[in-house]
Amino acid sequence: MASFSNLTIGIAVASFTVFQLLFHVLSSWVSTRITPGFNNLSQKRKIEWNSRTVSTFHALVVGGFCLYILLYDDAVNADRLWGDPSIVRLNIAITTGYLISDLLLIIYYWKAIGDKFFVIHHLAALYAYYFVLSKGLLAYFGNFRLLAEFSTPFVNQRWFFEILGYPKSSKANIINGVLMTIVFFVVRIAVMPIYYSHVISSFGTEAFQRLGFAAQSAWIISSVVLDVMNVMWMVKIAKGCYKVICLIGQEEAKTHRNGKSD
Repeated sequence: MASFSNLTIGIAVASFTVFQLLFHVLSSWVSTRITPGFNNLSQKRKIEWNSRTVSTFHALVVGGFCLYILLYDDAVNADRLWGDPSIVRLNIAITTGYLISDLLLIIYYWKAIGDKFFVIHHLAALYAYYFVLSKGLLAYFGNFRLLAEFSTPFVNQRWFFEILGYPKSSKANIINGVLMTIVFFVVRIAVMPIYYSHVISSFGTEAFQRLGFAAQSAWIISSVVLDVMNVMWMVKIAKGCYKVICLIGQEEAKTHRNGKSD
């Protein structure tokens, strides 16, 4: 029988409340004081701006916890399927609150931030995290997936630069674009062999059989769905990075020709 501890429920509810507060109140309040350009945005852009601000904050919080767990939580790392999920549950409860909050905002503000791929992403993640939170299963793998959040701030910053009118050839945009591509590849693509080698090595073991079909299918299906989307996003990001690099080359060539003509 699945059950959620009062602490898990409390953290998820608190997380949901905090992220709603960030979206509806704090993001706009802080943004108007940091970036004058925020006030010039349309209402639709402000909605997406607030959504991405909340997304960045969530990524930094759970990404930090995720890295700490991978480095120092010996119980989870020693037993990837049944290790003590206490700390991981806290981190995933925070993410669960965020995912539910963001999912409701996406639906409510569909015309501004609606995206079917994000809906699929959130539902797949919530389905998998249900087993971690309610039954304490697969804590290592649930936490491992949160490594992907380290790329989120760079993706969001790219949008912020674009909406504020920064030229694609600007130094800030180029640096962020290159870092975004590298970090996205490292935390979402390059880690796939490590992740799936651990998945495959667990097949057929007694610990794997004890999970049951529901948990097994949720684990595998959600992982594949999320990583298919990661590959699709990586292709788009790589193409964008290539265009920026080509733009830099064209600008340098133009400068070089002008220098010669002078």
